[in-house]
Amino acid sequence: MKAIIQDTYGPIERLEPRDIGLPQPAEREVLVQVHAAGLHIGDVFAVRGSPFIARLATGLGRPKYGVPGFDLAGTVTAIGGGVSKVAVGDEVFGTGRGTAAEFARAGEHELALKPAGLTFDQAAAIPTSGLAALHGLRDAGKVKAGQRVLINGASGGVGTFAIQIAKAFGAHVTGVASTRNLELMRSLGADEVIDYRREDFTTRAAAWDLIFDNVENRSLSEIRRALTPDGTLVLNSGTGASGLRMLVRLARPIVLSRFSRQSLRRFLSNPNHADLVVLKDLVEAGQLGPAIDRTYPLDEAVAALRLIAGGHARGKVVLVT
Repeated sequence: MKAIIQDTYGPIERLEPRDIGLPQPAEREVLVQVHAAGLHIGDVFAVRGSPFIARLATGLGRPKYGVPGFDLAGTVTAIGGGVSKVAVGDEVFGTGRGTAAEFARAGEHELALKPAGLTFDQAAAIPTSGLAALHGLRDAGKVKAGQRVLINGASGGVGTFAIQIAKAFGAHVTGVASTRNLELMRSLGADEVIDYRREDFTTRAAAWDLIFDNVENRSLSEIRRALTPDGTLVLNSGTGASGLRMLVRLARPIVLSRFSRQSLRRFLSNPNHADLVVLKDLVEAGQLGPAIDRTYPLDEAVAALRLIAGGHARGKVVLVT
């Protein structure tokens, strides 16, 4: 099968397409013929091996799987022992290992049936970013109907899902992004949009009950001014800080929360079948859909990851096989 190969951690440009053997599913795993693979900033970190914490999932010294990619949509072609949630022939979406390839392994608990009405390209754009938005807003943020919610970085992969999920929970949503993305945010359901080039949202004192920050380009003190006195700030770490700076960025909000009525939270988003079904149901109810910037053929994985690494993608980037 054809796959994108990384022999070592390093620049994106070292990736190259090669023909390799077909992977075999282990216990409670399935083999998926990958029709499309969604990409996100985590794939860039995994290829570079930086920040170092990314290697906990991909291998400390060198890439464990040798093929990048986590998200997929495709057709189950083989199953390992103990699999009960999916069957050969099922069209699925979710996460796996080495999805930048024609076939990939995935745990059955990391998959769900593909939402009806979506193409494979669209379905592949959802898993990691959609789950991050769901876990950040529902679990960490405890979003409620009627709350005023601000999404900073609302035109990116997670942000575009966050607008829609916050709306599905009944919130009044403000999106923050650049001028060229204002209409995109409105089209996804944002009640209000802010062009960060023209207005600093942190100058609106006590304006929002919940802020979901996907950018982390402002100080905590600045952002907290824009929160209500008992508001919640959810930080979606993904900026690529490293070393001591990363540790401070991770720990400081938790420490500050102990001395304030405001709640400052970080979260971990772990893929799971139950929450993929939640996203599937939202899609089928017409409340959620992917915003895809560009699709690339598998051979152009380097160009796709470059677009993400540059911070210029509007919504999601997808590889098609």
